[in-house]
Amino acid sequence: MPNKILTTLEALIIDDETDICYLLSNILKQKKVHSIFAGSLSEADAILHAEFSPHFIFLDNYLPDGLGISYIRTLKKKYPASKIVMITAHDNTSDRQKAKQEGVDFFIGKPFSRNLIFKTLEEVGGQ
Repeated sequence: MPNKILTTLEALIIDDETDICYLLSNILKQKKVHSIFAGSLSEADAILHAEFSPHFIFLDNYLPDGLGISYIRTLKKKYPASKIVMITAHDNTSDRQKAKQEGVDFFIGKPFSRNLIFKTLEEVGGQ
């Protein structure tokens, strides 16, 4: 029987609400996805420049130093293999359309459920 190589999936959660980061991290852990948090776009930049290339990036829209929607193209350009999931409490048609135009892979409104996160992982091709 051949040896099966197990790979660890990693996620970056960019959200200024610590409780959301912990909640999402615990949900992801149930699917064996390791995650780290960034509370701002500048903190995310520092983490990503440290040779961290996550499979998933969960991106809030309203952050202390800018809009997540404006950061999608940068993420897609630097990390084309990463799947970007926008998570926001301001879930409206305009933001959904703009996020899709910028290249987001999935859009989730807050509050979210464990099952919705699991479904999202399946949709974007990870679990």
